[in-house]
Formats: sequence, C-alpha cells, structure tokens
Amino acid sequence: MTPTIFLDPRRPKARFRPLKALAHFRILIKDKEDTEQVFHIGEALPSKEFLARARRFCESPKGQALMAREPLLAPLMDAHDTHSKLPADSVAHAYMAFMKREGLSAAGLVAESEKMNVGRPRYDDQMQWYGERLRDVHDLVHVLTGYGRDALGEQCALGFSYGQDRGWMPWFLSWAGALEIKRRVKADAPVLAAVRQSHKSGKLAQRLVEQDIMALLAEPLEAARKRMGISEPTVYRQAHAAFRSSGIDPYDFLAAVPA
Repeated sequence: MTPTIFLDPRRPKARFRPLKALAHFRILIKDKEDTEQVFHIGEALPSKEFLARARRFCESPKGQALMAREPLLAPLMDAHDTHSKLPADSVAHAYMAFMKREGLSAAGLVAESEKMNVGRPRYDDQMQWYGERLRDVHDLVHVLTGYGRDALGEQCALGFSYGQDRGWMPWFLSWAGALEIKRRVKADAPVLAAVRQSHKSGKLAQRLVEQDIMALLAEPLEAARKRMGISEPTVYRQAHAAFRSSGIDPYDFLAAVPA
C-alpha cells in the first residue's frame, strides 16, 4: 500500500547530536563492517535540506509512481534468479558479481539497519519508504561509480551520496573517514581530493534514488553510467596507484597499521 502522508505526526522530531555521531564513528573505525553504526550516525545528523529533497520527490508524480511500483526495494534487489536472465553486460550482472564477491545481500543491509530499531515503533510514511530506498541502493552506488569497498572506496561512495542528497551523515562520514585514512596511512595519495571528486560526481549525476531501479538493472552498465552522467573515479584510482607504489594494499592497509 502506498503511504499517503510524507511524515507521520507521531514520528519524533529529529535532533542534531554531533557528539553522538562522533561516538558511533569511533566504534565504526574499529570495524568498518559494523554497518549498524552508520545508521546511528545518520539518525544523529538530520538535515533540513535532505528532508526538503525527500519531500519534493515523494510528493512528485514520479515519486508516487515508484512508491507504488517498488514499495520494498531490498527483495527486488536480491532477486538474483530474475536478474541472471538479463544480458551479461547489464547493471544487474555487475551488481550480482559485486554482491557475490563481497559476500553481501540487500537483506543483510536491512538487518543491520533494523538492529537500532528493536523496540521502536515503525512509521509507514513516505519518509520511511524514501529512507529505506536510499539504504537499499547503497551497494548499487559502488557498482555504478566504480568505487570499491576498500576504506577509501567507502568514503568516496558516501561522498557521492552526499553530492546526491546533501545529507549530513554522508558528508561527515566521507570527510571523517578520509582524515582517518590520512592519519593512519603514510602514503602520498590524493585521499582528500578523491573525496572531493566524489562529492562533485554525485552532485552532477542524476539522482540514483529517483531512478526506476528495475529498469536501471536491465540497462547495459556503461550506458547507464553515461545516461546518468556518472564520471570516472580518476582521483580514486590515482590514490590506489599511489598506495600500491608505496607497497600498501588499499584493500587491507588499515589492518596493517596501529589504530
């Protein structure tokens, strides 16, 4: 059923709590796979601009149509048997390969986000649908942008998301994570420049959350990138090259240095 109101009046008013966000970030940097912390940080850093963008989309004809057609995105994203019937060069095949390689699922991300909601009421409003949709397309950001799941790749994927939606959470995590990499890894790599480029790329590209995701998955990957205006992650690749020239594996370097 399509939700009829943008914000349930019973939903508690969001409070800006940067110290809480920082506390959860400190937990996250000890284990980047502790995804639950990301959702706590997002809750602690609400953004009025983000809320306004969400309202405009949810109340638009396109938003209403997608709400009816894709009410729950995670099960559709995990329908790999269906996706496997699409062409080999499709976004779906790249997405399935990425998820298999990384041992991920859309359902797994849902489970991580729900850990913080145990015992809390659920508000089936349009904001709930929008927030869940943003969550469920996160791994698709990696596939479309070319940012990996290494430490810098995660910051850049979040940076791209900030450029798209101007939320405080991806802004904070992309910069805080990048500064943590600079602090812990001694290499002449353009880490901060890579994050800046990801912000710009997200801002200039079509918004992923507003795409017809099932239609997008059927598109050829390169055609989808071109249509959406997603630029090549050139500085991120330069950073990887700089890490490797210093004898550092960008997918493993945080495990090799002291916290």
